[in-house]
Amino acid sequence: MALAVSSSSKVISGSGFPLSSSSSEIKVSQIGSFRLLDRPHVANTTLSQRRSFVKPVNAEPKWIDSTVPLAATVVAPEVEAEVVEEDFEQLAKELQDASPLEIMDKALEKFGNDIAIAFSGAEDVALIEYAHLTGRPFRVFSLDTGRLNPETYKFFDTVEKHYGIRIEYMFPDAVEVQGLVRSKGLFSFYEDGHQECCRVRKVRPLRRALKGLRAWITGQRKDQSPGTRSEVPVVQVDPVFEGLEGGVGSLVKWNPVANVKGNDIWNFLRALEVPVNSLHSQGYISIGCEPCTRPVLPGQHEREGRWWWEDAKAKECGLHKGNLKGDNAAQVNGNENGASAVNDIFNSQNLVNLTRTGVENLARMVNRQEPWIVVLYAPWCQFCQAMEGSYLELADNLAGSGVKVGKFRADGDQKEYAKQELQLGSFPTILFFPKHASKPIKYTSEKRDVDSLMAFVNALR
Repeated sequence: MALAVSSSSKVISGSGFPLSSSSSEIKVSQIGSFRLLDRPHVANTTLSQRRSFVKPVNAEPKWIDSTVPLAATVVAPEVEAEVVEEDFEQLAKELQDASPLEIMDKALEKFGNDIAIAFSGAEDVALIEYAHLTGRPFRVFSLDTGRLNPETYKFFDTVEKHYGIRIEYMFPDAVEVQGLVRSKGLFSFYEDGHQECCRVRKVRPLRRALKGLRAWITGQRKDQSPGTRSEVPVVQVDPVFEGLEGGVGSLVKWNPVANVKGNDIWNFLRALEVPVNSLHSQGYISIGCEPCTRPVLPGQHEREGRWWWEDAKAKECGLHKGNLKGDNAAQVNGNENGASAVNDIFNSQNLVNLTRTGVENLARMVNRQEPWIVVLYAPWCQFCQAMEGSYLELADNLAGSGVKVGKFRADGDQKEYAKQELQLGSFPTILFFPKHASKPIKYTSEKRDVDSLMAFVNALR
């Protein structure tokens, strides 16, 4: 199947999908792989849309015997192309305190059949519920990468039946997938990163889908990823993808739940008895492809269940890379200059801030007077931020116990040293330096709650 690409007069599609509302019937005629669509005109409210009203009249006028021939061709005076513009930055400010339902209603009202909800099969089902509550027709599309969990496919079917809709699935190009798998294998992303696979299976299909729309709706929330999504507005001109008209500014991106906390989303889903993916009951929060998603543990950020073998800088698949710009991009990529502008973390009087010299001396010691536990961190890393409370509580619990608690900022210029000498794989890395051994012991568990960290210390001191 393919996402129906609609304009005011036609849809390009392998197979057509109706609007979610049964009352909105579409008359379609098939011509090869093209479908011609007759539907009411929807007002264009993209950032900038030009319509030309210039029309020559009597370019070659008829001769009339009873009149004097015209001295020149008669042409209607030229009219400047009409420019319809809307300031979506201002609209975002006006809707800043609006409810998700109000924002959803505004989006559907403005763009009609030229907007669609991007559905991943996770808690973003809330978007579909909000759209349903508006009473307006709406469209839903999803990216079927071919690597989703069986539970997610079953959930898609449940959602379609619950709301009486057909999800418009987008698939990756078969030739591209074949080339990737034949050349690098089925699980190359474990070795050289997930970006190439995501580009083939997700980003390019999304790009094709959005080329048939003037706006799309996402489930991005500010609290999902503090490093990359903390400034997501409720509506914006998409900085990355192009829409139906083509070019920069041709696509509008709506984020109705940008200001909603994750817990409030779940309270909403429970209150309205909305169906949810069964993976959530198994500890999954952020859900993607099966090989790249796992449940999160206590003390972990929800995005740590995605691409867990990679550093925090890689925790976006490319669908929302427009969030990465300016200083935020530098922070996410571990750039020292960008990261230096971020407020430091793990600040406590019971915690020692180690310099490069300090950690080098600690690592060289054979007989230490006291054991140490040290976190290697980067302040821009959302996973370090997520465990800050647990680590500070650990420092308070160990105060006066004979175990020193420290931190070493290991990003920027210190990263290569930390990788070579301190076993740094990704942020955060936690090391225990025993009293009578030179080599530090790495904490390998993903559990970063205070009880698990305390158990680790007690087992070694």
